[in-house]
Parts: sequence; C-alpha cells; structure tokens
Amino acid sequence: MGRAHRHTDPEAQTMTLTLGGGPLASRPPETVNYTIDGPAHRLLWQRFPRRVRALLGSSTLLDSTDAALLHESNLLPQLYVPLADLREEMLEESAHTTHCPFKGDARYWSVRAGDRLVENAVWSYPEPLEGAEWLKGRAAVYWSAVDAWFDEDEEVHGHVRDPYHRIDVRPTSRHVVVRAGGTDIAESRRAYLLSETGLPNRFYLPRQDVRTELLRPSATHTHCPYKGQASYRSLHTAGSVIEDAAWCYEQPFDEAVRIAGHLCFLADGIETVVDGTTLS
Repeated sequence: MGRAHRHTDPEAQTMTLTLGGGPLASRPPETVNYTIDGPAHRLLWQRFPRRVRALLGSSTLLDSTDAALLHESNLLPQLYVPLADLREEMLEESAHTTHCPFKGDARYWSVRAGDRLVENAVWSYPEPLEGAEWLKGRAAVYWSAVDAWFDEDEEVHGHVRDPYHRIDVRPTSRHVVVRAGGTDIAESRRAYLLSETGLPNRFYLPRQDVRTELLRPSATHTHCPYKGQASYRSLHTAGSVIEDAAWCYEQPFDEAVRIAGHLCFLADGIETVVDGTTLS
C-alpha cells in the first residue's frame, strides 16, 4: 500500500475480492479461464471468526462472537451481527429508511449514550430480498458512528480488516534511488519491498540511507488498517518544498513489523528509480 492521505489510507480500499478488479467486482479481471454466472452486483456472506465490539463513549453498543462479513461488489466488507448482540436500551427507532436493489428495504435506529445521540447509526433488513436471506435478523453499524471498534482485544481503525487482503514484506538488494528535482535524496541496497493486495510494490528505505537533514516533520498522520499509524515528512531542498513527500510507520502491526522506522517516498515531484527503471 502506498501513499495514505489524511486520516485513513485510501489505498487500503482499492482492491480485495470486491474492489479494483477483484473477482466479485462488477468488472472482474479478464485474465481468467472462467465466467461467473449471475448478477453483475455480487454478494458473498462469510462468518467472521473472532469476537467484535463497538463502543460509544464508555458504553458497549455491540458485543458479538457471531458476526459475519458481507462482501459486496465495489464496496468494502460490511460487518453484520445478530440483533440480539446490540444493546437494545441504547437504540431508538428512526423513521429513516433506504432501499437497496440487491438487499431490500432497510430500517434504521439511532444510538443514545448518556447525552449523546448518533442518528441513523444502525440498520437492518427485516425482509431481505431473495438471495440475501442471511441478512434477516442481523444489523450493521456505521463504522464512524461509534468511538472505538475492537477485534478481540485489539482496537482497529478505518474499517474491519478484510481476510482476503494480504501484506508481504521482503528484504531486497535491488538498487533503489529516490530523487527530487534532479537531486538524489536517498540511495539503498538494503530496502524492504512491501507487496500488498492489488497495489503497486512500495520500497521502504532505512533512515541511514536517506538524507534525513532534508526532511521536516509534517502534521499529517494517517491510519492503515493493515499496517498501522503513519507519520509524514516534507522534503525541503534549495528553494523547494514537497509536502508529505515520505511516510513512516514507527510501530507497524505485526504483518508489517519489518518496515518499522523505514521511509517510503511518493508525491508529485518525487522519482523512485529501481535498478535503473523509474517506477510509475
């Protein structure tokens, strides 16, 4: 996964089963020897294997060991839990309704915790359409409607992690050079290459191989559900500033722990050259 902008890394949303040419997207890849019969908009229902919780303030709205993920074409996976796993006393019925041509008519509830009211935070399909029957008796919560989500006892940010999204980090001796305006700002043969589902490879360089005197801390911080919290650096060269030219995960999640403290560069005006070939 490459450049994250503010708050949540948008590249975390570019491809899994349902996005970016995945097999359940509306336009699946052409490089297959099979076809998928059925509607262009596809639904896949799978059990989520761990306990999940959602908190509004100090109040637990949702606590479930029977959650499921709905994978839906062109959307991120959505978590659904049995209605019984929501705290009924926190729910206030809403007059709001919506219609989905693939799932049916949804009803909504607002959520109250003390003096706080979050309107239309929870929805359910009381009579789901044929082909989506497994939604009956279950409800979903907007991710941003609550203050914290937990996967078992680990807090997660941005969205629930997709089990089909993968990260691999490998050491590489390939010759990596980073330039800006014709000036070399980094050179390494001991970078880490990070491969992430459906995304371009990214090269993370050790600080010792970067001209860190040209970098200044940025106020930008982003969160990737798969790698963790990133902090950014702006590049200051003679008469030029490139904002948020590089980012770093100081304490990445286990899947990406090897890139801890390493720098990755991507911004307008930045050129990364690997073994003599400029990356697009």
